[in-house]
Amino acid sequence: MSELQEEQSHQIAFGWAATDSSGILHPFHFTRRVNGQNDITIKILYCGIRHSDLHLIRNDLGISSYPIVPGHEIVGVVTQVGTKVRNFKLGDKAGVGGLIGSCGSCDQCQNDLENYCPKRMHTTTIFDNGGDKKYGGFSDIFVVDQHFAFSIPENLSLEGVAPLLGAGITVFSPMKFYGLDKPGMHVGVVGLGGLGHLAVKFAKAFGMKVTVISTSPSKMREAIQHLKADSFIVSHDLKQMQAAMGTMDGIFDTVYPHHPLMPFLNLLKFNGKLIMLSGPGLEKQTELSIMPLIFERKMIAGSSAGGMKETQDMLTFAAKHNITADVEVISMGYVNKAMDRLAKGDVHYRFVVDIANTVRPPKSIS
Repeated sequence: MSELQEEQSHQIAFGWAATDSSGILHPFHFTRRVNGQNDITIKILYCGIRHSDLHLIRNDLGISSYPIVPGHEIVGVVTQVGTKVRNFKLGDKAGVGGLIGSCGSCDQCQNDLENYCPKRMHTTTIFDNGGDKKYGGFSDIFVVDQHFAFSIPENLSLEGVAPLLGAGITVFSPMKFYGLDKPGMHVGVVGLGGLGHLAVKFAKAFGMKVTVISTSPSKMREAIQHLKADSFIVSHDLKQMQAAMGTMDGIFDTVYPHHPLMPFLNLLKFNGKLIMLSGPGLEKQTELSIMPLIFERKMIAGSSAGGMKETQDMLTFAAKHNITADVEVISMGYVNKAMDRLAKGDVHYRFVVDIANTVRPPKSIS
């Protein structure tokens, strides 16, 4: 490839990257592909921070491939559109979640479940698979195929909508798939963090009764008064747990660290469903009795985000019910401190990086 062709196939980008397992993010120069016929280019305005970003940059799972530009809750403004793009125009508000590609032909893709495609392509390279590295949203621009971009409703704040593209769809999808979205149902939400607080908001919007289950009694006021949960249980209070036995149609477990599951199974009604939404910390889960699964037809299941159509449907639902995440907006210069705070659980409820006002693209690649 000639120097001219090389120049035309890439465009300069700038972001912040981790280069080793310390997870410390530094200014980083790199390139993105030029805008193709089916692509849009987004000037990134905000990007949410998820626990998965923290695990990735610190190599908590032992699979990280450096350098890593994290971030997959991306929102911004469209600055370029390809000749075959029909869903976006210049100036539109657009977002990108955890996926930027899939095979398009497997059963999952044919059924709008690209997030379960065996060949799905994540927004940020998770481990070295020998292909081109993918860099996430802690950067100034992003280029993506229009199929993997979302239209952002006008009435939702961009900083508040960013976490919906990760945490929001992670709780919305299992509510729909497992039928835990009917008015009058009673659901529990384990953990009141980034996922948990959005689970409460979506569940209440569906018209369900919601009980927050937490190890922290101090979160009761927030759960009841601010998020409008119907009740609150301290999970290590045996009397409270016993009083709630057999009362819930479903429970969404959003907690990352290792914890026992039997107490939550006991809270379920006959035919109840315990849905796991945060898996890595539970890989060493202790054995549990299968008796409730057999004799009370209870279920332990999981869910991983959602496909493109479902995510767009989630955004439409959020716009109708005015659902956004509760966020703390930070500058990129504060991001390393934010990561340390996130590791300690010191965030209410999501950090969102103000990319446009704090990331300054360079004139050239150093």
